[in-house]
Amino acid sequence: MLVADRRAAGLRGPHRVLTDLHVHLRADAPEATAAAAFTPANAERYAEVASERGIEYLGVSEHVHRFRQALEVWDHPFWQESATDDLDAYCEFVRAETDLALGIEADFVPGREDQMANLLEARDWDYVLGSVHFVGRYAVDMGGEWDVWRRQSEPDKVWRHYFETLGEAAGSGLFDVITHPDLVKMWGPERPRPTRDLRFFYELALDGIADSDVAIEVSTAGLRKPAREIYPDPAFLSMCLEAGRPVTLSSDAHTPNDLGHRYEEAVELLGSLGVEEVAVFERRGRRLVPLG
Repeated sequence: MLVADRRAAGLRGPHRVLTDLHVHLRADAPEATAAAAFTPANAERYAEVASERGIEYLGVSEHVHRFRQALEVWDHPFWQESATDDLDAYCEFVRAETDLALGIEADFVPGREDQMANLLEARDWDYVLGSVHFVGRYAVDMGGEWDVWRRQSEPDKVWRHYFETLGEAAGSGLFDVITHPDLVKMWGPERPRPTRDLRFFYELALDGIADSDVAIEVSTAGLRKPAREIYPDPAFLSMCLEAGRPVTLSSDAHTPNDLGHRYEEAVELLGSLGVEEVAVFERRGRRLVPLG
């Protein structure tokens, strides 16, 4: 796989690189299982598509709530339903049977930072993605029982809570990357948006981001969602860049076909903001490589 070749070369020099750090081998479908997802053949499917699309740094980062060990962090009912896999078996599979970089997508749960730190520090990641999916006990990106919008009709309150939590996540020191940083917009016109300038809400997260050492994910996943926008909004991304934060480039792929989805738009956005490098990781060490 090209991943191994580039890692061996140190990803140094003038070679320009496309990356995808936010990738899930395990589909979201209820019938999906770890036994089907975590196989060399499935990993090879992703690697082949990545190679076809010019992605040379490829990492896998499964949702932490998929794993039984996550219940040591949070006992939310949704996590209880989801936590069926073994985290150490996942890590062993990626390290022993693939050339993918090993990551995890870990939720920020306020008040449970020590428990999450214990879970993360016990394992040998290349990188840790930090996500805010929940505000309190309700989700900003999930319909049904746990949809925050079923309980709160005032968008200003939801957005304020989300971005305050995002700033805490960035400042927690738990994560290498903050993913889909304005996920709260995922529903687009299907959910209400604040009427005030959205930069007010971005500012709520900025102190935590500016004082942190996290990279900010630029994700094309929002283009596949009702938002029909890249994460984050260009104004928010500009604020993060002005604060000195590096960026990563990812697709949040849940199938091989999602890899590199509409990357030309993300690369164009980054170029318009003067970004020429993206972050890659190895054993939680970060370096910047020229953006392809």
